[in-house]
Amino acid sequence: MKHDPRITPWRDGIAARSLEGVLEAEVYLDPKAMGCMAPAAAIRSAPDANSEQMDQILFGERFEVLEEEGAWLFGQAARDGYVGFVEAAALALAGPMPTHRVAALRTYAFAEASIKSRALGPYSINSLVTVEAVEGRLAKVAGAGWMTAAHLSPIGQFEDDWAAVAERFVGAPYLWGGRESLGLDCSGLIQQALFACGRACPRDTDQQQAIGAPIEAADFGRGDLVFWKGHVALGIGEGRIVHANGHHMATVVETLAEAIARIDGAGSGQPTGYRRV
Repeated sequence: MKHDPRITPWRDGIAARSLEGVLEAEVYLDPKAMGCMAPAAAIRSAPDANSEQMDQILFGERFEVLEEEGAWLFGQAARDGYVGFVEAAALALAGPMPTHRVAALRTYAFAEASIKSRALGPYSINSLVTVEAVEGRLAKVAGAGWMTAAHLSPIGQFEDDWAAVAERFVGAPYLWGGRESLGLDCSGLIQQALFACGRACPRDTDQQQAIGAPIEAADFGRGDLVFWKGHVALGIGEGRIVHANGHHMATVVETLAEAIARIDGAGSGQPTGYRRV
């Protein structure tokens, strides 16, 4: 049986305890729960700041650590299962369970209960926070500071239109492996839009092609997904899509017909499928 290395916590003979009896390893370890304390942190392919960013974890998300290598920690993101290396400085022992998520596209945390105090962040949509107190319009968030209370939603309260969420990212720069509001890639956009609506979503395009159900091209509409080899976009109605892409190096809205012609003209072929989530 083959195991996807992107979501399998195993390397150099070391594996998570959950793989005992499933994958051969020299030693099986119990992961240590850590939490992201930075607004966002890269999950990299190697313990090197110059290595490929494959994914990101956002503030408050859990990272299950298996091994320490210098200033880096190897483990697995709890939210989407991605495996890789995160800088130790971005992590701390996991704190209390989150009570809220960031619902605004991005927000700042203030050092004191005043919007005139030092601002930290910004923190992106779907970051997970624990509210400790509320003073007026501001909520005290553990490990961050004071955030605008109206920018937070209690865990369990979600949006219901992932196309509308995705449209809020228009103009955000394209960033390989990104899923924060300051920069993200095509599959990161889809994942963030679905997370905001309380829907589970894997990280990469090929993984996302398994969610939902297939539909015909003629039935493609708002909220549906269209896939090419290595790319995904989201329908927003009237023949238009929103997607983060390397051609524009940004998240943009354009017609599906324009995207199909351009992508095919660049040699990447026609869409490989359409899905309804």
